[in-house]
Amino acid sequence: MVQKIVKAFLLTAAFAAFTSTCAFAADAEPMRIAALKGPTAMGMVQMMDAEDSAREFTIASAVDEIPPMIVKGSVDVAAVPANLASVLYNNTESAVEVLAINTLGVLYIVENGDSINSVEDLRGKTIYASGKGATPEYALDYILTGNGIDPSADVTIEWKSEHAECLAALLAAENGVALLPQPFVTTAQMQNEGIRTALDLTQEWDALQEGSETPSALLTGVVIARREYADAHPEEIGAFLADYEQSVAFVNNDTDAAAALVGKFEIVPEPVAKKALPACNIAFISGEEMQQKLSGYLAVLAEQNPAAVGGQLPADDFYYLSGSAVEAAAQTEAETEAE
Repeated sequence: MVQKIVKAFLLTAAFAAFTSTCAFAADAEPMRIAALKGPTAMGMVQMMDAEDSAREFTIASAVDEIPPMIVKGSVDVAAVPANLASVLYNNTESAVEVLAINTLGVLYIVENGDSINSVEDLRGKTIYASGKGATPEYALDYILTGNGIDPSADVTIEWKSEHAECLAALLAAENGVALLPQPFVTTAQMQNEGIRTALDLTQEWDALQEGSETPSALLTGVVIARREYADAHPEEIGAFLADYEQSVAFVNNDTDAAAALVGKFEIVPEPVAKKALPACNIAFISGEEMQQKLSGYLAVLAEQNPAAVGGQLPADDFYYLSGSAVEAAAQTEAETEAE
């Protein structure tokens, strides 16, 4: 679904504007940043609370809202599912690059009951899920297939447009099963004490990777930039990454304060955030470590289904390694203070 959205927009005049020199002025316009409701947006709350006029934030409810923003050039930086970053790269002639990993594995199989204790127990079940064409679909397919279950024949997957819709279906169904990320798992459990976490997809992924010569990790989200913007605004990108790293550290180290901000910006209610944050695996990984982890993850998806990464693995220029933008920003700040 996401791939189709991207390709459709590539055929529009909006894409022509995106690739033209006029689509992107080098004047002092604010950096426009988009993130999805959930961990990616939660990791940015300290920056959002700074009320910096040099940055504008948009919080999207569904993953398919963001590709048109990137393609039309209405945002400069976006937090997106890891595989979607590769799809965009391959379908926009390398017009985007990934700045950092911002979320590790946050996907769980939850049930309104007590019948699932292994992947095999999913056989014959109906699974409510959201994120078709993105990380949730491909991670689930990989884990099912790796355990001998055919995703198209041995289970029924009902795809919903948003995680909130998936959550509603789970709560309404007796013995319902759903694939949910945090913080929606916590939301479900706060609304119904009978909801239990049955399987951690990160653990199931790791189990399948045991013995691999180049083991990969399950990644959920990354932050990308339009290449034209990053090339024209290296200092702004460096400052953004430095502030983002600080924001992630704040969110991971001060749950109460972070939860208050998550509630303030209506990402999820504060009580939900307070319980969910420790399980959200919010991270900040940039530079060569980011390239190593992300390239390994994408290689697993590409082997399973090349369409998951946009047809082929991205080239090295997909990874923003600019001497670690965070270090560059720190050096610039130090030089300014010295003057």
